[in-house]
Amino acid sequence: MNKHVKNGNPGFEFELLAKNRNYRYVIGVDEAGRGPLMGPVIAAAVNIPDGFYTSGIKDSKQVSPKKREEIYKRLILECDTSYFSVNERLIDEINILESTKMAMRNAILCINRADYVLIDGNFMPSNLHIDGQAIINGDNLSISIAAASIIAKVLRDRMVMAYHEEYPMYGWDKNKGYGTKEHLEAIRRFGITPYHRKSFRGVKEFV
Repeated sequence: MNKHVKNGNPGFEFELLAKNRNYRYVIGVDEAGRGPLMGPVIAAAVNIPDGFYTSGIKDSKQVSPKKREEIYKRLILECDTSYFSVNERLIDEINILESTKMAMRNAILCINRADYVLIDGNFMPSNLHIDGQAIINGDNLSISIAAASIIAKVLRDRMVMAYHEEYPMYGWDKNKGYGTKEHLEAIRRFGITPYHRKSFRGVKEFV
């Protein structure tokens, strides 16, 4: 087991290492929506203050929708948070990787006190001018990144559910825009919507 994982849950080790190097305001960053065939990619950033009750916070994929909503509300009320969304049109224009970097960079810059960032993944956004590190599997290793993953996931799911009300035939309430068999069959049957990413395989064939 990785030494940074305690009982299967993320801890504060990366945050403490940064603070021991005299960084004062550490934030975690994660995104939701890189893989789906529709909708935006959203990045969230969060600083968890001393004394915040972190029980239940882990990678958003390991938390039930009801529990995610509960944790999300506490994070918004008690922590310094921000998010940034890049829509499907810009994703098609600049590609999903650059869109993810843009979303992350802007979410980070919205917390202007941040002097160190912990980012889930294997890259740092360009032109950031803030120290930090990218952590592979970070949402399972850093409590701040895990918290950011929950914020990003909740916000994107809410947007997808709103889009589902417009186009219920694609099953977005269940597949959240991923290329499931049901979703792909609906694209073949009904065509694409304004929310589909026209540059993605499974969609571009029907543009």
